[in-house]
Amino acid sequence: MGIRRQKELKVEQIKDDLDNSRVIVLTDYRGLTVAQISSLRRILREEGVKYRVVKNTLTRLAVRDVGLDNLVQYLDGPTAIAYGYDDPVLPVKLLVKFAKENENLTIKGGALEKNVLNESELRRISELPSKEVLLARTLGCFQAPIAGLLNVLNGNIRNLVYVLSAVKEKKESSL
Repeated sequence: MGIRRQKELKVEQIKDDLDNSRVIVLTDYRGLTVAQISSLRRILREEGVKYRVVKNTLTRLAVRDVGLDNLVQYLDGPTAIAYGYDDPVLPVKLLVKFAKENENLTIKGGALEKNVLNESELRRISELPSKEVLLARTLGCFQAPIAGLLNVLNGNIRNLVYVLSAVKEKKESSL
């Protein structure tokens, strides 16, 4: 297989990753040790996030083909891309947290659901609650009215029982 064909295959692989991911985060890993990069890869892999070092020239071709032309501005210097497939917030949270602990990791920019975002927008996304927290809050919103209705209905039944009990006691005392 020729070098040109290998490059075409790599562009296709990058395009597939870009197409199938919900969130993409471009990072500059310059200055990180091998141990730090390995640690970052392990953290991301455990959460189902793919993290790949990419060639900027091949990635430029891929992002243009998938309609993410605005990502080209972030493709300078060493670049690694994190691809998130399930929870779009989790990869951003993990990378922002790792970048706080390891100042040599720089978040360049990315895309969420095919919308290109800069570094500060990605940092704001990292402050969002996780998918599980949002689902729990939503469930709580649905449960609150039902629980209130149950309390009202139970209150009426409780009051009826008190009244019947009082009537019973009054009849028993009059006998």
